[in-house]
Amino acid sequence: MTLQVATYVTKILAVVVAGLWVVGCAGASIVPPDLQERIERNVSFQQVKVSPLSYLGKIVVVGGTILSVKPLKQGGTRIEVLQLPLTSDDEPYGRLTDSNGRFFAFHKEFLDPATIPIGTRVTVVGEVTGSTTSMVDEFEYAYPTCDILSLTIWPPSLPTYWFRPYPHFGVYWGPYGGAYWGPPQLSPYGGPRRR
Repeated sequence: MTLQVATYVTKILAVVVAGLWVVGCAGASIVPPDLQERIERNVSFQQVKVSPLSYLGKIVVVGGTILSVKPLKQGGTRIEVLQLPLTSDDEPYGRLTDSNGRFFAFHKEFLDPATIPIGTRVTVVGEVTGSTTSMVDEFEYAYPTCDILSLTIWPPSLPTYWFRPYPHFGVYWGPYGGAYWGPPQLSPYGGPRRR
């Protein structure tokens, strides 16, 4: 009788732990619940860039890497972002050459530029407000603009070539710039991130 109870309790605990593990592995949405229904998922960054006035007031999700953060005299902060593709979890990924352009995202409050340095990956849930022209070196560039409704700052990601999901014999260049000679290496980190 006690063996049957112990087996039953063990099975129940295994199911509960597995359920918690699955819930824990599921990514949390970066979109606030009150904005979920209002987002225009079928509107791409390219469409907004080509015709920003056609999408005035639409709420979109865009992301990329920070190029500059500038506090404004009249209050708020202007963030210049180099757009990048988004994963299914709305996290920016890819090389900088995968970008379709730049955009300005305006935050209503002051953001200290030191808290989101150049190169930081961000995802913006924003309302399209049109476009503005600014200089990129000696070139006039039309920036699509949006007001930030939600801003997600992603932690730095390590290059996937630092980690090897398979055994490796011989020399390779380590993350600290030096060659490594040693036994076969098996990394626990796997390959590229999910897209």
